[in-house]
Amino acid sequence: MKRDYYEVLGVNREADLQDIKRAYRKLAVRFHPDKNKGDKKAEEAFKEAAEAYSVLSDNEKRARYDRFGHAGLGQTGSGGIDPDAFADFGDILGDFFGFGDIFGGGRRRGGRGQKGADLRYNLPISFEEAAFGTKTKIKIPRQTNCPTCEGSGADPRYGTSTCPTCQGKGQMAYQQGFFTISRTCSQCRGSGQIIKQHCPECHGTGRLQEEKTLEIRIPAGVDQGTTLRMAGQGEAGVGNGPDGDLYVVVSIDEHPFFKRLDDNILCNVPITFHQAALGGEVKVKTLDGEERIRIPEGTQTGSVFRLRERGIPSINGRGRGDQLVEVTVVTPTRLTSDQRRILEELADVSGETKHEGTFFEKVKEFFS
Repeated sequence: MKRDYYEVLGVNREADLQDIKRAYRKLAVRFHPDKNKGDKKAEEAFKEAAEAYSVLSDNEKRARYDRFGHAGLGQTGSGGIDPDAFADFGDILGDFFGFGDIFGGGRRRGGRGQKGADLRYNLPISFEEAAFGTKTKIKIPRQTNCPTCEGSGADPRYGTSTCPTCQGKGQMAYQQGFFTISRTCSQCRGSGQIIKQHCPECHGTGRLQEEKTLEIRIPAGVDQGTTLRMAGQGEAGVGNGPDGDLYVVVSIDEHPFFKRLDDNILCNVPITFHQAALGGEVKVKTLDGEERIRIPEGTQTGSVFRLRERGIPSINGRGRGDQLVEVTVVTPTRLTSDQRRILEELADVSGETKHEGTFFEKVKEFFS
């Protein structure tokens, strides 16, 4: 079982981003692999802290985690965690000290390239699709690596040459006290290579615009604002770096009859005065079709009846919510002569007199 992310970082649930960064920095310095060579426990603690930070430092991921725990991150691939998150150590230290790589570790952008940009797609779906899940196709405009130069930006006929400044390393190392600090080479921008001639297809950018069609599976029970992560479906990485991710944000259309209350749904059903007084059965629309419910004698406006397991399936697969049926007694506004005569007879039988107020006035007062 995974430990609670707040427990891992040693912060409370009200901690702000600066508190979370500060806690992560302390753990990263303590357990960094370059300071604990060969210590598997320290390496696991370092990765655990980075995983916790990658969730709690992201507003959307943190909101899902606060609501659903670890299970709420299960739809985003790898538990919703960026598998490269532990490499952010250098970035965090940079936030505090103004430099990147330390102890010879951290993220060496020149050697492994730069991750492509993440993309966001807003996907509107119907109330029923949110309840039961669906599959749909979307088109994503994105940047991809040029197939002619394979993203290098160099004309393949001429190739590239080794950067004379960094000798092909892509990094320039500087000694500062006890630390060795690495910075990206400014001449080759971390690639270690100098382009001789630009690629004629992409004009040296190494990238082209494309529109990609993806099939999205929406799980049953998603709520407004649920975010699904599709790893590697963002824009292409730079310099052989990994592709970015695509985040699909779900928006749910309002339903004319149902209102969602977490995993329960609420609806309002009008009933006649005689149904309320005498009782009976009424048809009720559900997400699974029509059903009949029993109305007991003397039912009042605002009474709520429950249909078990007719609500929204839990996104974690743990059962299904209920449907709450609230009834409203409809007071007649136009009566036929026969209806009026019957109600007047009812008033007489009930002992109503003109001095006590007519039956209709009391009905009106009751429903006002």
